[in-house]
Amino acid sequence: MAKKAKKRSYSKGAAKKVGRAMKKRKSGTLKSGRSGKKVKSKKQAIAIGLSEARKKGAKVPKKRSKKRAKKS
Repeated sequence: MAKKAKKRSYSKGAAKKVGRAMKKRKSGTLKSGRSGKKVKSKKQAIAIGLSEARKKGAKVPKKRSKKRAKKS
């Protein structure tokens, strides 16, 4: 049996936005939202790129919900 083709979870537009954000981070010009501080971490740069893509209407999966801490 042939494997089922997997759908693309992120659109090409979303990938471009993330790529741009990563380039800006590397050059030192990417800044965070309200504070306007320089972004140094890769994770934060990716998050900024994805949020920009969401605003433009690109295909991006929903944000993950934070799991509640278990009570001991």
